[in-house]
Amino acid sequence: MEIFARGLSHPTAMAYGPDGRIYVTETDGNVVSITRDTSKPRVLARGLRTPLGLAWLGRKLFISEQGRLERTLLSRGRLVRRKALVSGLPFGEHQQDNVVVGRDGRLYLGSGSTCNACRERDRRSAAILSLRPDGRDLRAYASGLRNPYGLAVQPRTGRLYASVNGQDNLGTSRDPEPADTLVVIKRGARYGWPRCWPDARTLRMAGRCSGVTAPAAYLEPHAAAAGLGFYTGKSFPPGYRGSLFVAEWGQYYSRRFGRRVVRVELGPGGRARRVVSFASGFQHPLALLVDRRGGLLVADWGNGVVYRIQADGHR
Repeated sequence: MEIFARGLSHPTAMAYGPDGRIYVTETDGNVVSITRDTSKPRVLARGLRTPLGLAWLGRKLFISEQGRLERTLLSRGRLVRRKALVSGLPFGEHQQDNVVVGRDGRLYLGSGSTCNACRERDRRSAAILSLRPDGRDLRAYASGLRNPYGLAVQPRTGRLYASVNGQDNLGTSRDPEPADTLVVIKRGARYGWPRCWPDARTLRMAGRCSGVTAPAAYLEPHAAAAGLGFYTGKSFPPGYRGSLFVAEWGQYYSRRFGRRVVRVELGPGGRARRVVSFASGFQHPLALLVDRRGGLLVADWGNGVVYRIQADGHR
């Protein structure tokens, strides 16, 4: 593991732009760009409200923020013509998370719950939202997702995956509950929150679960499962091709859970065959990106460093 870039202020998401640069959102409200060996990221946008996700469609950049989704345009190396596509979205204990472009060309946005465990009044909370790139036709696409932070589209199938953070009022220190999860997002599906939850000990759904879609994988409890990234490179061993990496940000008040990256091996039906620890030693890993040389970039929210992980014998 090597340092790819440093000097970031709590990085939250990363994506390649059409100009080949890597764009990063920062909790403090900036969009910056980095390349290898960056020590002072270039600031391209300021004043965003806790941006947690970004996605490109051509030269248009979509940025998810607290309560809204913004669009800007890359022109001559600058981000110009900023516009709020959607505003007035509900937020509270959680907010709007990652955003991706689906195979159908629509945008998909994670929208966290306003509370830990309650009945939401607004269908746009604890949900995956879907909309056209021009901001029209906003829908609550899937529901019952307490905080669907990370999003990733599986290249081969177009399946949309989300990492989901479980609620905080269950279990004990000796029997921590519930598990965080990885789910396949399906239109109209319900994923259980707050009355049904993933049991970390039995690896089954518990509570009132009639009609609930089960997760694709059970992850560590209270790991704060975050950014996702499918491995599309060629420099890792062949068995890694198609794996889904998950950044586990880590438990707030202890080092017991998370603070690592795990690898999920997926089967033909989209469910996990197994979940294995891949890399550790981070403060709070949050965003993932496979770089153009086949390495895995890990943005550490805790220390503002982007690390690069590569197989032996490759650079």
